Amino acid sequence: MHPARRRALVLAVNLGSFITILDISIVNVALPTMQAALRIDMAGLQWVVDAYALFLSAFMLSAGPLGDRYGRKRSWLAGVLLFTAGSALCGLADNLTALLIGRAVQGVAGALLVPGALSLLTQAFPDPKERAQAIGIWASCNAISLIVGPMLGGVLVAHFNWQSIFLINLPVGALAIALGAWSITESAHPEHAAFDPAGQALSVLWLGALTYGLIAAGEHGWAAPEATVALAIAAAGLLAFLWVEHRAARPILPLGLFRDAGFAITNFASFVLGFSAYSSLFFFSLYLQHVQGLSPLATGWQLAPQFAAAGLVSLVFGRLNLRFGLPRLMIAGFAFIGLAMLGMTRFEAHTPYLVSGSLLVLLGLGTGLAVPSTSMAVMATVPRERSGMASATMNALRQTGMTIGIALLGALMSGRAIEALTGSLSRLGAPDAQALARAAITLHELPAQPANAAELAAAALAGGFHAAMLFAGVASLLAALLLLFLARGAKNVLHAA
Repeated sequence: MHPARRRALVLAVNLGSFITILDISIVNVALPTMQAALRIDMAGLQWVVDAYALFLSAFMLSAGPLGDRYGRKRSWLAGVLLFTAGSALCGLADNLTALLIGRAVQGVAGALLVPGALSLLTQAFPDPKERAQAIGIWASCNAISLIVGPMLGGVLVAHFNWQSIFLINLPVGALAIALGAWSITESAHPEHAAFDPAGQALSVLWLGALTYGLIAAGEHGWAAPEATVALAIAAAGLLAFLWVEHRAARPILPLGLFRDAGFAITNFASFVLGFSAYSSLFFFSLYLQHVQGLSPLATGWQLAPQFAAAGLVSLVFGRLNLRFGLPRLMIAGFAFIGLAMLGMTRFEAHTPYLVSGSLLVLLGLGTGLAVPSTSMAVMATVPRERSGMASATMNALRQTGMTIGIALLGALMSGRAIEALTGSLSRLGAPDAQALARAAITLHELPAQPANAAELAAAALAGGFHAAMLFAGVASLLAALLLLFLARGAKNVLHAA
């Protein structure tokens, strides 16, 4: 392939990934404006955010093998076109129903784009050195998308309107389609691709039910019927999915692959990456705003060093891989993430930014190493003709890990905070201390008495934040330890990446 076409391919793939990741974070700053313009309640507002995550997670596993079967270029271009159409629907929506339909379309399209990007790069760059550089740039683009989202959203809403956060995707999507149509060479391996309609349907069922159940648990509590019924459906759907995959001649997820230590451990690491590093953005935002009392805009700037560090490391990842090798970079990445999160268990209301910012940089360095190295390692464990399946599995696990991380760590954080604040209010003689504590932590409605209620609530939230970071940090260090064992026992697998 001519160098100009390769550069155009990398740019096209990154533009597609950019708008996909951007729409995870850009929406939050526009929610108050949307609420006023469309006259929707808080529950509806929450679903503007959740609908995208729900459909993205539900269709991720089933969408990945479509590129292997029908053509990776065709599948990816369809994803960009569908995402652009979904963005147009959102931008033209004049009621909540239309907006949610647009967000659902974006989610389905994102399920084609996220695994499709890595599959295209794997096919276009068979040389491991060139592939490492291309995947590093892709990981950097993902990190930059998360940084730019809240800031770009704030500028667009301030100078235009809430619709502009969706309509900006139209010219970007059009450019990605034009570049991709010119630069991407079609590739498909239908003889090796999955043909498993029942498995695809069941994957949508159990992943969708799991995501919905976790979202409902976060909103209404784990005992709420919305959560328990959805999680029960997810469990039954997962069992049925595993049964079908075990018997399918060409399954979308060959279970035998998990008998390979390389495939199993690197995919577990991908799950931990979502569970710990990706979900952490949610908890850092809560800590900075509700413990340190910063505004949303100031919070965005405080978090910027994390993503800047991740982006910079990803840009030079190819050179780092040549010098140190993939196993060391993977292990170092997860170790940095784990150590940074353990350090954050010391954060308090008045922790100076020099301390918190330094640990955020360490976390960013770890993420910048872990994302491309884990992606390369997973893709190296399967033949290139199954790259779509491998990428879909990895990204589905990462996305599911993030959803589970937000739900479980969020429940841990709020539970510990409510318990601590209840104790503080009880010692001061406050009536119905537990109800007051729950309202203060979950609804941010502080009681009139005692006078230092805000200080007590901040201290309680800090304690809950510590518990969440401890759990996430230990999970990351466990992943680093497993990767260390894998590197020692199967160096050929990791170095082949």
